[in-house]
This record gives sequence, C-alpha cells and structure tokens, in this order.
Amino acid sequence: MKKSSMFFVLMAGSLWGFMGLFVRKLNESGLDSMNIVALRAMVTFLLMGAFIAIYDRKLFVIKLKDIWCFIGTGVLSIVFFNFCYFKAITLTTLPVAAVLLYTAPAIVTVISSVLFKERINKSKVVALILTFVGCVMVTGVVDTKIMINGKGLVFGLGAGLGYALYSIFSRFAIIKGYHSFTIAFYTFTFATIATLPFSDYNSIGKVVFENVNNFVFSIVFGMISTVIPYILYNLGMKGLDNSKASIIASIEPVMASAIGIIVYDENVTIAQVVGISLVVFSIVMCNLKVQETKENTIL
Repeated sequence: MKKSSMFFVLMAGSLWGFMGLFVRKLNESGLDSMNIVALRAMVTFLLMGAFIAIYDRKLFVIKLKDIWCFIGTGVLSIVFFNFCYFKAITLTTLPVAAVLLYTAPAIVTVISSVLFKERINKSKVVALILTFVGCVMVTGVVDTKIMINGKGLVFGLGAGLGYALYSIFSRFAIIKGYHSFTIAFYTFTFATIATLPFSDYNSIGKVVFENVNNFVFSIVFGMISTVIPYILYNLGMKGLDNSKASIIASIEPVMASAIGIIVYDENVTIAQVVGISLVVFSIVMCNLKVQETKENTIL
C-alpha cells in the first residue's frame, strides 16, 4: 500500500468532516437539506467542468457503454445516500442515523470481496469492528436516548449502502482507466440532474446570489466539501483496496466532532475520546504491513 494513497484518503475524510460548518450556515440562510445537496452537486459540476475545460478537455471524453459507472456514483450513491440519510434523521435521531451510515465500511468490504476478490483477513475484520464501535461512540449515541423504528432502520442502512456504493462504482471507473477528475465531474453531473425534481432552484439562487459573501461561500463549500476530497479519494483508491479506503475515510466523524468542539464549543465526553482513539487506531492498523496468508484469510 502506498503511503501517499493513505494520505489522500485521510485528507478526503478530514475535509468531509468540515461539512457541518457549511451546512449550518446554509441552513441559517434558509436552505433545507435537499437544496443543500443540490447546491453542492451543482457547484461541483460547474467547478469541475470549468477546470477540465482549462486543464485538459480530453478528460470530458467517456465511452457511452461506461456511463453506468457515473450514474452509479452520482445517482445510486450521492443522491440515494443523501435522500436516505436525511429521511433516517427525521425517523430516528441524528446520532442513530449517523451510526447506521457508518455501516458503510462493512458493506464495502463484503461487496468488494465478491466483485473485486478483495480478501477479508483477521486484521481487516478487527479494523472494521473498531471503526464501527469508534463511530458509535464519536457520534454520541451512547449518551443519548435511542429512538429507532423499522422505517428508520431501513433508511439508515440504505444511507450506509448508498455511501458504500461510491467506492464500488468509482472502482469500476478506475479499472476502466478514467481519471479522478473525470470521475468527479460526471458523478456530480448526474447527481445534479437527479436532484432537479426535488429541489427549489429559485430558493437556492436567492441565497447564493444575495450578496458577494454568499456567492464566495458557496464556491468554497463546493471546493472544500466536494471537489477536493472526491478527487483525493479517487486518487487514494488507486493504491488501496476498497475496504481499507472506506475504513480510513471514517476519520470524517472524528474531524466533525473536533470541529464541533473547537468552533462551536461543544462539550467533549469520555465516550467521544474513546471513540476517536478507536477510529484512529483502526486507521493505523490499515497502514500496518501485515502479511496476508491463507491461514488468516477469512474470505
């Protein structure tokens, strides 16, 4: 495993952790969750399109027979994941929805073992368990009243599946030789199209173009929360298998919690400290060079 690949994925997960900063501000400006998803997709589509037009227009070229890869990353992953996640939040609680979302690394591991023949060894299983337990503790679910029902569980697991599908479909695109810029551009091209029926673009436009500050904020939102991390994640996946990349990207809730503590003066609990330690330790495990033999391979 290349150290640079781990660094790219770690940076991607860390940048995704900044999402809450932008979402809170946009909520205060009057945008609901689905409109924020649409704004994020549209800004990324425009920024990536402008960048590729200047950098190398050849990166716009894809084969029609490969379009399913980008429908997968854009619609089945980005849009489906966000829809299920926001629905789960309304049916359960934010901590419970977040915990269900972080079933994604386990889902990625199982699917990748079938589709890409990635081996599941003991160290990977331990890392998965530590990651999930760590995320449970970081999200604060152990300190809150658990509220869950059948529909909430289904949508929460649906969010985890959608989140996991990005790694799966982007892996197919990488195998087919597509550049990380191309993958990011077409992912959010299809995500933008898919959000059109569910979004109020008049409201989005009023917020974005209300003043220069809002316009710049929207651009920075797209860059920090989407453009840069998705490019980095795709680059990192070239040197990592899907399961390890998904585990390392779980630094996201750790970063989100750290930002909440530093920026919003949120209280830190012992459970969160333990959770952060577990997630960090699981990431370190993924970076250890463990010789995989038939004896320690489970699948």
